[in-house]
Amino acid sequence: MNPTTLGLLMFGGMLLLMALRVPIAAAMFIPGALGYWALTNEMALLNQLKGTAVARLTVYDLSVIPLFLLMGQFATQGGLSRALFQAAAAFVGHIRGGLAMASVLAAGAFGAVCGSSVATSATITQVAYPQMKAQGYAGGLSTATLATGGTLGILIPPSVPLVVYAILTEQNIGKLFAAAMVPGILAMLGYVLVVGLVCRLQPHLAPALDPLPWAQRWRALWGIWPIVLIFLVVFGGIYSGVFSPTEGAAVGAVATLVAGCLQGELDWAGLQRSFLGTAETSAMVFLIFLGADMMNASLALTQMPAGLADWVSHLQVSPLVIVAAVLLFYVMLGCVMDELSMMLLTIPVLFPAIMGLDLWGLNPEAKAIWFGILVLMTVGIGMTAPPVGLNVYVVNNIAREVPMGDTYRGVLPFLAWDVLRLALMLFFPSLTLGLMSWFF
Repeated sequence: MNPTTLGLLMFGGMLLLMALRVPIAAAMFIPGALGYWALTNEMALLNQLKGTAVARLTVYDLSVIPLFLLMGQFATQGGLSRALFQAAAAFVGHIRGGLAMASVLAAGAFGAVCGSSVATSATITQVAYPQMKAQGYAGGLSTATLATGGTLGILIPPSVPLVVYAILTEQNIGKLFAAAMVPGILAMLGYVLVVGLVCRLQPHLAPALDPLPWAQRWRALWGIWPIVLIFLVVFGGIYSGVFSPTEGAAVGAVATLVAGCLQGELDWAGLQRSFLGTAETSAMVFLIFLGADMMNASLALTQMPAGLADWVSHLQVSPLVIVAAVLLFYVMLGCVMDELSMMLLTIPVLFPAIMGLDLWGLNPEAKAIWFGILVLMTVGIGMTAPPVGLNVYVVNNIAREVPMGDTYRGVLPFLAWDVLRLALMLFFPSLTLGLMSWFF
């Protein structure tokens, strides 16, 4: 059988298994292993399995993933999300739609100590949705805002998918974190603006509340000092060269543990849930790594990545059109896959093709970092875009009384801002690379 045909069959088999609800790690591993066997022999497959597992599980840089996950677990169990929402609500809650704005601001701040989109959505929803419901906010506005705000968990560093991208493409994690900062802040401020515009056009969706006394506002603001301190210590240490991103993740995990204990929220049961949640999520992530490695090894034998890169380099179209097509492909892929699976499966195939293009005259490192941020933003769109949108399902699983259709209609204005922001980053790379250049 022609290797290219076999590669297409493997990819089709993976999508079929996903449609049959087979876990994503297995859905990538099974066709990858069968394809590798068909292209080589049994002994070569066994050697590949042995070498892949050892090579993947002994990478020091990957230890940053469970450490950031543990940091997020401590933040969740330690009640830091509640303090963030209360502080934001104290200052903007009296504005029409203010509680929804506060949930976005809290999600952005919580993302700075979490690194996971789904975890941010679930955590902030548990805190913010009951209050919005009690104040008479429309269900669709509430759930749409929470689902969209959750994407800030991967846009604002630390970001687990961004760490994965850095490892796959051999880029500097600190530089990628710096490059993600401005797009993440623009996303957060844009979502706040969208809430304000929607509530101005449809005032019945959210009531205006009485403002809190200033003494109560400052008291609520004082409650978030641990999060501010953790952020400054972790990222200040990374960018000043005091410690590496992996060491920074370890420092952040310990600091978040101490903050949770000082807040009186993190008890023994919370510690157990934190370690168990980290272990479960880490196991899932590394199984996805192994499944993607098997699939990518098989695709490499078919020469599909090299063939794709050569084909793309000879296309008689603008390089920006090619990048836009790749980003559209990520949005569509987001309908059936989570962010980590998408990146692990596609980056080894698509990255060489992108690096072969002349894009704004960028050098290879700047081009790789710029493309990584674009991919991260597009993955975030896939987390909320119909017909799937993982964050929408997570939020609606908590707010069960809100129809799914209401949430999907509610996310459309946010998606409009996402598309506009993505276009800005595509045509103005300096928005992504400016802060990185300043730090490094």
